[in-house]
Amino acid sequence: MIWNTMMGTSILSIPWGIKQAGFTLGIILILLMGILTLYCCYRVVKSRKTIPLIDTSNWEFPDVCKYYFGSFGQWSSLLFSMVSLVGAMVVYWVLMSNFLFNTGKFIYNFVHDINVTDIVPGTNGSTKVICPSASSGHPPQNMSVMFFSGNDTGFELFEEWWSKSRTVPFYLIALLLPLLNLKSPSFFAKFNVLGTVSVVYLVFLVTVKAAHLGIHLEFNWFTEDDFYLPEFRILFPQLTGVLTLAFFIHNCVITLLQNNRNQENNVRDLSVAYFLVGLTYLYVGVIIFASFPSPPLSKECIEQNFLDNFPSDDIMSFVARIFLLFQMMTVYPLLGYLARVQLLRQFFGNAYPSVFHVLTLNVAIVGAGVAMARYYPNIGGIIRYSGATCGLAFVFVYPSLIYVISLHRAGQLTWPALITHIFIILLGLANLIAQFLL
Repeated sequence: MIWNTMMGTSILSIPWGIKQAGFTLGIILILLMGILTLYCCYRVVKSRKTIPLIDTSNWEFPDVCKYYFGSFGQWSSLLFSMVSLVGAMVVYWVLMSNFLFNTGKFIYNFVHDINVTDIVPGTNGSTKVICPSASSGHPPQNMSVMFFSGNDTGFELFEEWWSKSRTVPFYLIALLLPLLNLKSPSFFAKFNVLGTVSVVYLVFLVTVKAAHLGIHLEFNWFTEDDFYLPEFRILFPQLTGVLTLAFFIHNCVITLLQNNRNQENNVRDLSVAYFLVGLTYLYVGVIIFASFPSPPLSKECIEQNFLDNFPSDDIMSFVARIFLLFQMMTVYPLLGYLARVQLLRQFFGNAYPSVFHVLTLNVAIVGAGVAMARYYPNIGGIIRYSGATCGLAFVFVYPSLIYVISLHRAGQLTWPALITHIFIILLGLANLIAQFLL
């Protein structure tokens, strides 16, 4: 259950994050961030036990923050929780626009018998890999060309009305805005299994593609050439920002573990879940990076959504996009419901005060998603900024401060414990600041 909940859109950006950090440093950071976030999540789970003489069995982590930090803890935890929820919804909107665009493009080309090979640098052969950003500056000698039969005007009209950034993000409004206004989107919770199916299929896709492409690795420890990246890069905080959200479950882990029949197994189950999530991220990230064909392309071509490195007419990528599109269309209303409950209940004491209040909130959230899909469709950037921001509070600061304060009140605080948790807080702060510097 925890693995299924934690695995999300971040998996699509892990290979890009490894590219930013360097192969060796990327692997090290995934391992270290997994251990660090697991420890902080463990502190969240144990936080209710630090409060004596009060029944905390029904408390969530924001309630614990309110107990220790008063109204500041209550409202700041709400703020950072909203950052994580709205940030995830914005990422979903960008990705749904991407998947819907590529799905429509695939169907149009198939129906009209159009043979399209994207006019971007790419490899030849049965397993084609492309470089949409053309960031390597080394296109292959045989540039791809586009062949199509039929009415040129019809194709141009389709291209005009089916644009990834100009039109498709707006089409999603008609599909999703009505769903956000439902009082209880419990119906969509039944489709949670799509998340597991999507991740399993992505692992399968990565394995098959790597088997066809082979391994393309050359270890350049500190220097960068035309096709290979150094193993350690100064851009590594971009990966830590992504990983903060990738391993983020701290604001709902107490609720998830309450369903355990044997509460004494909570720590074990949490550790197993983090191990499986870390293993999945490592596998997908390492395999995509290692098998990316460099040369003829450069590893710099790895996109923030690694599915974009496969052309729109790739059958396996088409199926993956279909799976992910339907999964996100069912999860998106659930995220909106959680955001509505947390925000409106705090301000109005009711999760559904009126249609006007709910519609206003949902229009604002949808507007943010459309604006990002239109002007800043970079999921890696959105994930790392929102991850580092909400992670500063829920992952690094609050769990550490609560633990230190509880030890101090019990007269058990030691210098090693104090220094260790201050260091964790400083790491979270440095992680956030670095996102805006690199």
